[in-house]
Amino acid sequence: MFFAFERGLRHIVRHGSLIVITSDGEQHSFGNNQGKTVAFRLTDRASELKLAAYPEFQFGECYMNGTLVMEQGSIYDLLSLLLSNLEQRNYPSILKWQHAARRLLKWLQQYNSTRRAKRNVAHHYDLSGALYDLFLDRDRQYSCAYFESVDQSLEDAQLAKKRHLAAKLMIKPGMTVLDIGSGWGGLGLYLAEVCGADVTGVTLSNEQYKLANERARQRGVGNRVKFELLDYRRLNGRFDRIVSVGMFEHVGVNHYREFFDKVASLLTDDGVGVLHSINRSRGPGATSAWVAKYIFPGGYIPAMSEVVPAMEKALLYITDIEILRLHYAETLKEWGRRFSDHRERAKEIYDERFCRMWEFYLASSEAAFRYGGFNNFQIQFARHQHALPMLRNYMMEEEERLRAIDSQLPRLKSIPAK
Repeated sequence: MFFAFERGLRHIVRHGSLIVITSDGEQHSFGNNQGKTVAFRLTDRASELKLAAYPEFQFGECYMNGTLVMEQGSIYDLLSLLLSNLEQRNYPSILKWQHAARRLLKWLQQYNSTRRAKRNVAHHYDLSGALYDLFLDRDRQYSCAYFESVDQSLEDAQLAKKRHLAAKLMIKPGMTVLDIGSGWGGLGLYLAEVCGADVTGVTLSNEQYKLANERARQRGVGNRVKFELLDYRRLNGRFDRIVSVGMFEHVGVNHYREFFDKVASLLTDDGVGVLHSINRSRGPGATSAWVAKYIFPGGYIPAMSEVVPAMEKALLYITDIEILRLHYAETLKEWGRRFSDHRERAKEIYDERFCRMWEFYLASSEAAFRYGGFNNFQIQFARHQHALPMLRNYMMEEEERLRAIDSQLPRLKSIPAK
């Protein structure tokens, strides 16, 4: 059975240097022996068989269980070697067949009813807040940052992301803004404090809901910012602006038309919205089985070709699209570094297996954004063509205006309520 796994690796690894050590101590070399050598060892025969039968899932499973041990390099080095080789090459047949099977099942797996959606969110976002504080920025932004320069800090890049989004929303003081998937409240607080908006944020995470409202209270803007524990499908009213960052990946492909129909009904006639989501550049696909089981059950990264038709059917005008290339790779690189620096604390909060799971999650995500065709899109939309200026210059002008304001504000880190 290991022969099938070996043949797959020979198909994939054409450049670089990879060594695989089997449970009996035998070494197998792959690649052209150029660059940094990456080596891993399999500790038992069962893991060899599992990797041969279901490599995409079992790489993560075996690493979590400690039966795939890195001997040279890190788990990121291994995944980046594999994905960089696959960047311009067809996948082995076994991966194609398994991917096709998951695509057939994705409609069932992503049936996210209101009850199931809340359970899926709790699986990931209701983990200990102490864990997220180990690797996120002070504002707990858990989505792609916007790096204005290659040497910008994560904190500054996450602030730049909020500013970039706010500039596209063109908010005037007193406007009502809806934040769908408001997280721990950082964007909503920015839109209230810097832009003067009246903000409503909705989340399905109990932990995010509690901390976001506590942050608003501590910062004295509780009268202008409210966060609700509510499914977006149960919202009523109209809003001048709607923004959603990093939430659309949890909607489920079955529900795209439902999502945009609801957004259209909530947006005022002259309203403007911005959707920020991960993008699958190579077209529709399926969620990794390992990610679906351990990280984001019910989640799916959309392709643009799946999103735009649903927006058109909801009679929303797309007024601007921006693709953020490699920004999430850099964000994840920094998250991975910070998690590694605080790994012992993470182990105290959970355990060794959890730490290995989280390492694999961050490493595989960074490699996918660097070599696997993933990036982020920001789609600006409106109910009609006249809601925004004709030229894009207004975005840059507004961004500089907001920079002059937010650069003078203190960087606060709110403390959760006891």
